[in-house]
Order: sequence, then structure tokens, then C-alpha cells
Amino acid sequence: MNNDKENDSIKKFKKEREKLNDIVMRYGKINTKRFFNLDSNVYKKGALSSKTKELIGLVASLVLRCDDCILYHIIRCFEEGLSDEELEEALSIGLVVGGSITIPHVRRAYKHWEELKNKRSNQ
Repeated sequence: MNNDKENDSIKKFKKEREKLNDIVMRYGKINTKRFFNLDSNVYKKGALSSKTKELIGLVASLVLRCDDCILYHIIRCFEEGLSDEELEEALSIGLVVGGSITIPHVRRAYKHWEELKNKRSNQ
């Protein structure tokens, strides 16, 4: 039962993010739309793989302590096939750069990672 509740939190996040992005796009003018376009395109494969770019986004989000951003990048890293070991190394870098104030965010990042893994194993 608890796993269903946890998996629902990720579904809820994705749904709410999509809904809020739709609202922003309705009100946003050209500069907002350009930024959102840039944000989407910068994570596409180039000289760096999408997986590497998502890891960079995750570490930056951790250092900035943006929980929504961390969850988004955790989901994307999971989708890109990140291993537990790669996640641990990336979060360790974020912890070193960001300091002890990032510890609560590291905890939640691992919680979300575990939720995603549990969801996959229950399918």
C-alpha cells in the first residue's frame, strides 16, 4: 500500500508539472517561451549524452536546493538508465559542493530514486 502512495507522488508531480507548464505557456510571452525552449533543448544529446546532462542538472539542482528540480532530474536520470552507483557519485559531488545544508535534499533524492525503482520492480 505504501509503495502505491509513493508511486502516486511521482505521478502527481508529473501531472502537476505538466498542468503548471501549460498555464505558464498560456500567459508567457516570447521571452518565457524562449527560455522554456532553451531549457528543453539543452538536455538533448550533443557532445555530452542526455544522461550526463541530466546528472549535471541534478547536481546543480541539489546545490541550489530546488526540490522540484531535483525530483525532475531524478526522474529523468532514472529514465536515462542511471545506475545506483552513478547516482551516488553525482549526489556526493553535490553534497561536497553544496555542503551539509543539502543533506535534506539528498535524503529526498534517494527516497524518490527508491520509489522509482520500487515502481519498476512492481510492474
